[in-house]
Amino acid sequence: MAATAAAAAVRPSLPRTSPRRERSTSCCSFAPATSAPRSTCLPSSVIPVQRWRCTVTHTGTWSRRLHGPRWRCTQAQVASGTVDDDEACELVRGTDLVIGQGDDESVRAYLLEAVKNNNGTCVLFLPDVFGFEDSATRDFAYRIACHGYNVLVPDLFRGNPWKKSLPMDGFQAWLAEQAPERVSGDIETCRKWLVDDFLAAAPSKKLGVVGFCYGGGRLVETLARDADSCFSAGVCFYGSRMDASLGAQIAAPVLFVCGDGDPLCPVETVRELERRARGAKAAVYAGRGHGFAHRPESLEDDGDAEDAFAKMKSWLHDHLLA
Repeated sequence: MAATAAAAAVRPSLPRTSPRRERSTSCCSFAPATSAPRSTCLPSSVIPVQRWRCTVTHTGTWSRRLHGPRWRCTQAQVASGTVDDDEACELVRGTDLVIGQGDDESVRAYLLEAVKNNNGTCVLFLPDVFGFEDSATRDFAYRIACHGYNVLVPDLFRGNPWKKSLPMDGFQAWLAEQAPERVSGDIETCRKWLVDDFLAAAPSKKLGVVGFCYGGGRLVETLARDADSCFSAGVCFYGSRMDASLGAQIAAPVLFVCGDGDPLCPVETVRELERRARGAKAAVYAGRGHGFAHRPESLEDDGDAEDAFAKMKSWLHDHLLA
């Protein structure tokens, strides 16, 4: 049994706003969808237990609006930036899944499917240490799905992500519990499901991978192991604990995004990976620290976060759709 459905779908949340920003309060309302159209089909072994049609608005650098006024946007328009997120995202369906067989080998994951503008491609999204249920991670994954992609976010920490409330002196002990072999095995389980089951029913067979922080380091390792070239593109946001020596083994084109003020992702490591990996490119943002693209803390972070998202969107389009 390749996959079975788990608990009810978890709604996407809104980005947290810094107290320094002058923005109105965001609002969400959710109601079960009764007749959402489907552009790609989940394999029969995956049973969505809850689907949501939602209205989400956010005043600020970006907004999402679904259910109500609708826009029909072509992929060319979305890719060229002639429409904003408000127009590009008509409806995204989220489903909680359990992928794999047995308690020891199964992986919880969250799948976001673009509905009206689905382009048939998939993105494997490797989260930071706060896990696959973290609001900032799901918001970013949701936004990618708004541009037509199917995004799978796995639980790399088996229900035990790092928590902001924990004392930092316990971080290394927690990290030591995340066995590299187990994490890489979980990533492989999800990759295999996407290739063998999900993409088998999609018009496109291309697969991308995006990683933040901890997930960025695992992205480098995953692509270095990808001997069969299953991945067509990668985007690594401020990867931590990246092994630059693996660059020569990476065949898929990778966009590395980081800030020059990030001690967890040294620019020297990023530049070395850019030199070693074929088709790699680095985007280094002056003055930005760790997490600026999905956890912006200032108006300056906001501007560079928008630019980084635009670069990622173009990279995925050029290597997965063009």
